[in-house]
Amino acid sequence: MKIQIIFLFLSIATACFSQQEKPNDLPKVSTGKLDHFDAFPSVNVQPRNVDVWLPESYDSSSRYSVIYFHDGQMLFDSTSTWNGQEWGLDETAGRLIANSLARPFIIVAIWNTKLRHSEYFPQKAFMQLSSSFRDSLLTHSRRNSETALFQSDIQSDAYLRFVVSELKPFIDKQYSTLPDRENTFIAGSSMGGLISMYAVCEYPNVFGGAACLSTHWPGIFTLENNPVPDAFLNYLRNNMTDSNNHRWYFDHGTETLDQLYGETQVKVDELFYTKGYSDKNYVSLRFEGAEHTEKAWCNRVEIPLQFLLPLLHKKQP
Repeated sequence: MKIQIIFLFLSIATACFSQQEKPNDLPKVSTGKLDHFDAFPSVNVQPRNVDVWLPESYDSSSRYSVIYFHDGQMLFDSTSTWNGQEWGLDETAGRLIANSLARPFIIVAIWNTKLRHSEYFPQKAFMQLSSSFRDSLLTHSRRNSETALFQSDIQSDAYLRFVVSELKPFIDKQYSTLPDRENTFIAGSSMGGLISMYAVCEYPNVFGGAACLSTHWPGIFTLENNPVPDAFLNYLRNNMTDSNNHRWYFDHGTETLDQLYGETQVKVDELFYTKGYSDKNYVSLRFEGAEHTEKAWCNRVEIPLQFLLPLLHKKQP
């Protein structure tokens, strides 16, 4: 059991390291173009780097859908990441667009900071927990023996205000986008899956859907005596989006940290289907043997991209 717990701690680290780990290494792409914005300012949260990927075919006379990704420094270039892994989003997105397997889109890659866990933990669900449990999480949860898991109070509402009221208006002004809900999506893995779920529920008129890979339903590193998954379920139950206007993708593996997700994901699936969702606008997949790594997400990210961004001439629900 002790070995398993240590391994789970190491697994979550693949998504937890912040942009400060390698501050001088900026990602490069093998297809399309990457614009880098250093220390993007905000009145809501700490400044953070933002990268914008444009497809090879980008032309300002056309307009493009946009998908916002969390943990942006891990998406494009393994030579610039702390663990030598990447999502390979430039290659995958470029191939899907070039082969007409998805409509043309822009990727906005939002780098994380040392406050990642505090910024990505859904705030309204957190507030449903007892005050004693909240205090215990903030005070005693550890990423490792040297580092606290939560580096501040929960700031996810402020983080989403940054994305919606500061970053998105800049992107829509700077680039040739389709700014409406039907062409705006959000995505991430692990804690990034949680904040993507939260973003659509909190801003259903802004985001038309989310891709939540390996969603970290425990919030911490154990399910034992942990009320966090039920808090997320209660939040979803009370804040479910309209099945006529939104598309949802969830998935998880079965190894390392992902082994903690299956039980809660089944309950999430049941909740969505009860609310009127079907396989036309809701997908939940289990990948046997898949681990909690960028390599695993790279291997399957084309599935949610095609699901959220089908060609416009195809009938959408």
